[in-house]
Amino acid sequence: MRLCSRRPSRGRPSAACPCSPSSSRRTVNMHGFDAFGTLLAGAVLAGEIWSGSEGGIMKAWPWDAIAKSLSLTLEGKDMASLLVEKAYIDLRNNATVGNMCSLPAADVKHMLADHCRAKIWSITSMTFALWDARTRELLKVFGIDGQVDLARLEAPVMPEQFIEEEIKVKPTKKEKPQGSFTFFQKSRNALMGAADAVRRVATKGTFVEDNRRIEAVAQAMDGTIWSGCTNGSIIVWDGNGNKLQDIHYHSSSVQCIRTLGERVWVGYASGTIQVMDVEGNLLAGWTGHSCPVINMAIGGSYIFTLAHHGGIRGWPLTSPSPLDDILRTELANRELSYTMIENIKILVGTWNVAQEKASFESLRSWLGSALSDVGLVVVGLQEVEMGAGVLAMAAAKESVGLEGSANGQWWIDNIGKTLDEGISFHRVGSRQLAGLLIAAWARNDLKPHVGDVDAAAVPCGFGRAIGNKGGVGLRIRVYDRRICFVSNHFAAHQENVSRRNADFDHVYRTMSFNKPHGSTASATSVQLHKAASANGNQADEDIPELAEADMVVFLGDFNYRLDGITYDEARDMVSQRSFDWLRERDQLRAEMKAGNVFQGMREGPIRFPPTYKFQRNQPGLSGYDSGEKKRIPAWCDRILYRDSRPVSIAECSLDCPVVAAVTAYEACMDVTDSDHKPVRCTFSVDIARVDELVRRQEFGKIIESNDEKVCSLLRKSHIVPDTIVSTNNIILENQEDVILRISNNCETSKAAFEILCEGQSITKHDGTKSELPPRASFGFPLWLEVQPSVGLIEPGETMEVAVHHEDFFTKEKCFDGVQQNWWCEATRDMGAVLLVNVTGSASTETITHRINVRHCCPVPSATPPVTNAPSDAVSGSKNNQSNHLQRSDFANFGSSEVHDLCDVPKRNM
Repeated sequence: MRLCSRRPSRGRPSAACPCSPSSSRRTVNMHGFDAFGTLLAGAVLAGEIWSGSEGGIMKAWPWDAIAKSLSLTLEGKDMASLLVEKAYIDLRNNATVGNMCSLPAADVKHMLADHCRAKIWSITSMTFALWDARTRELLKVFGIDGQVDLARLEAPVMPEQFIEEEIKVKPTKKEKPQGSFTFFQKSRNALMGAADAVRRVATKGTFVEDNRRIEAVAQAMDGTIWSGCTNGSIIVWDGNGNKLQDIHYHSSSVQCIRTLGERVWVGYASGTIQVMDVEGNLLAGWTGHSCPVINMAIGGSYIFTLAHHGGIRGWPLTSPSPLDDILRTELANRELSYTMIENIKILVGTWNVAQEKASFESLRSWLGSALSDVGLVVVGLQEVEMGAGVLAMAAAKESVGLEGSANGQWWIDNIGKTLDEGISFHRVGSRQLAGLLIAAWARNDLKPHVGDVDAAAVPCGFGRAIGNKGGVGLRIRVYDRRICFVSNHFAAHQENVSRRNADFDHVYRTMSFNKPHGSTASATSVQLHKAASANGNQADEDIPELAEADMVVFLGDFNYRLDGITYDEARDMVSQRSFDWLRERDQLRAEMKAGNVFQGMREGPIRFPPTYKFQRNQPGLSGYDSGEKKRIPAWCDRILYRDSRPVSIAECSLDCPVVAAVTAYEACMDVTDSDHKPVRCTFSVDIARVDELVRRQEFGKIIESNDEKVCSLLRKSHIVPDTIVSTNNIILENQEDVILRISNNCETSKAAFEILCEGQSITKHDGTKSELPPRASFGFPLWLEVQPSVGLIEPGETMEVAVHHEDFFTKEKCFDGVQQNWWCEATRDMGAVLLVNVTGSASTETITHRINVRHCCPVPSATPPVTNAPSDAVSGSKNNQSNHLQRSDFANFGSSEVHDLCDVPKRNM
């Protein structure tokens, strides 16, 4: 259950307005259930509470009922609980006319209270609902694109039965066998039909818009609403739900948004942190964590980020700033002192198993004999299972987020036994797409430094939807460096060179790894800020994810053949071990030289015979295909890689963090279980990482050696703009607005302000005052409205704030969701103390101005006065003039009251 509180406002039925700028600031959890049925702990002790939960259920609890329950003694706690439970208002009923409800029946994921405009935002994965917090009226329901279209925005998830019906092939009349061509043609047609069915199901379901789900929401100090989506886009709205701009600086999913002053921080699933201004300009971006940034909080002079693996880091609110330049330069000069080089051995194996199952001896020959000193083992298989039915069902399962098969699990289990899984090695991840499979194991001593294992799959088969061809990949973080492994199966047949090139290009450009599900890595590094232009950078959505890895290994049955040679010539050259001569006719080598495929990648020297095609269970080189087709031997099964080196010769360093060398590249010619031979490659990999302890020590030395300069920069960054308020006393008698002016005297920095109520009092009939605690998040009493109560003031400008009193205001009581209201007239003098907290654009330090607001209740007259209209107008004008600002000179109040926002109630927690 998501909840937020709101404050009451002008005297209308059900009068109320929001209390907090965003769910990420003041959104709180009361005893209730979230959208997944999980009990949430916490309490809201002040203010009206709004909640949203599964199925689009919306409820509100009025403040009066909460206050009454809190006034009961400890013995009456059961009665208090029952009182609050029965006092809610069912907001969904308010939005229902007849049997039609304007609200989508989707789980409420986020709630946001717009205090400036007295509006509440309730947000599902793909829709926004905007409410008037004073009347609880549903104003608008709209989607991510800003358009009101409920039928399209909340598309239902398609049931699995529908998928099964779509892929069923209608029974046909039994015919006599018509040869292999007809069989393959029918298989192709069946697969094409299945692929088309999968696409139709995906189009009708939620899959199309799934990449733009709303993941985070916050309100900036200028009143705009910022929402972040799973595709990395950030949409900025005005207070009425109108789309202002669509920002896209990163391709990873937005996980959290935090605001302070004129800055907005965004945390991504990739671990990246970005800071922008309220206009949407990118100021800086850096890699903060090795896994998703799931939450952020502001305290002191830092913004703290929480990572998925539990790590917390603090970043200066002033970054980017001149202080960053000093630290960056000094740390770069001392890089060697905190750089450590780790060396690991990686064993990579690939095998087209032709739907067969290998013997234990074959697995031992392929992998077990090469395990000495190996820390990481990655295995890729092709043709684990084939056939039209298998491929169609695999495609359908992929469409609903399922993968894997019994055959795939058999291979994973038996390879694990070969590696002594559970004793020497630990499996860290796997992925299957139809006949393609990839899995990885880490040795136990390396396991603490391996984590964030993400998986991906790209089909290249019929219609780019079937997994008989394509690639499956794993992205693994080792010593805080990303290494990607991709197992592939490209287009077959001698003449299909261009299709094989296209398959590689499609896999490389479109492979997108899943959102990380956690990490077992304990070692992470802090990377320095990457400065960005104030005008913003282009979105990196066009940059392939594989291009961002520190090392990439492609393995599999690439199906490249030998050109310009006959079967007999190839057999002769193989028997003479003239592999260099054969390599000159290798299609893959020619295409790589021409820059058509595997650009920038390398391969170890080939000193083993071609691995395709063999007759099963026939050992030695005499096992090459001698059947009717006599396929020319070829090196179909290959392993290629690239590391961080921009050139072939480069030392391992933090700028070139991964340097790999091939120590063995061989085929297991004694294995006869398939028509392909398994291939393995062993890498010796140097990985540069940061020794965090030494780096922190060097950081401290830099601060000490630049103490005077650093302190000067920190003092400048903590300056709160000089502001003045037009009065410190306001008297309210009529219902007209009194204007409070807040002026920013600073000529260089914006000032952020927020107005809270420190307390209120009511004069009793005997003349004594009763002190009442602040109510609601910003503490405004029922009879007082302040608009706007938060905002940004430009340098040298003045903000006008309307202070309004209402003689008649609403009191209300609710029972089982039914609202009962009655009017209440102010008959006694009331007072309140307002706090105007002013902060800088990048600091939590604040200056507080105190303003006394007093409402003087007029003495009731026995006989209502009877006057003409002009006389009333003049009288009202005089009263209004006398009730406006009680002193004309501006004074700087509260300048001595400088403190940190962490020590006072604030809305950004």
